[in-house]
Amino acid sequence: MLTTVAWAVIGGAVIGVLARLLIPGRQPVSWWASIVVGVAAAFVGTGIAAVFGFRDTPGIDWKKHVLQLGLAVLGILVLTGINRRRHASPTRR
Repeated sequence: MLTTVAWAVIGGAVIGVLARLLIPGRQPVSWWASIVVGVAAAFVGTGIAAVFGFRDTPGIDWKKHVLQLGLAVLGILVLTGINRRRHASPTRR
C-alpha cells in the first residue's frame, strides 16, 4: 500500500511537470503547485479510470496516463487563471 502511494506521488510529480511543459507560454504558477496538481490529477485520474474499467491494463496504461495528464493540464490552466486574476492591476475609474 505504501509503495503504491509513493509511486503515485512520484508519477504525479512527473505528470505535473509534463503538464506545465505542454502549456505554451509562462504560467504564473510555482513548480511546487504544478507538482501538487500532478499528484492530485494522478489520484483522480486513476479513480476515473477505475470507474470506466481501464485502471489496470496489460502493459503500459496509456489511456490512464493520458487522462491524468489532461487533468493536470486542466488544473494548471485553472490555477493560471486564478493567479492572473489575483495579480491583475485594478482598473482605473
